[in-house]
Amino acid sequence: MIHPAPTTKINPSTARGTVTRQISATATRPAFTVLTFPNTSYELHLEAAIGDKAGTLNEGSKTLGTIRAEAQRIDIVRTGGRYVEPLAGRPRRVQGMVIAVEGDRLVVDAGVPFHVLPTDPRQKAGDFQVGDFVSFDVKRGATYEPA
Repeated sequence: MIHPAPTTKINPSTARGTVTRQISATATRPAFTVLTFPNTSYELHLEAAIGDKAGTLNEGSKTLGTIRAEAQRIDIVRTGGRYVEPLAGRPRRVQGMVIAVEGDRLVVDAGVPFHVLPTDPRQKAGDFQVGDFVSFDVKRGATYEPA
């Protein structure tokens, strides 16, 4: 539990996090921000969205923003819980409940809200409904865009 626990209501599709560190780009990987989230053990490595102000985030600062990811294929599942795998590192697998359909993206609550773009040509966001419990693999390159 965060101390003190956040009490301010925010839009459920907005991620509330804390910047743990900024990792510079190397020859083999892009720069990314390491974020932790209240009431979870997640330490997600998320790339900066192109043209955003993620580079201006300071270590230890609290932030609100949007996590965007591309799903390889989205499956409706009947059992299991909300999760992001792995707990630390770039997100590779996400499971959670659809809380909104916004244009060509789904907003999935997996303990942390993800704005997900289906990339399988046989699927589109309109194929899913609010309340569907879904699971998917995340393509490399999930981003974080501060609000």
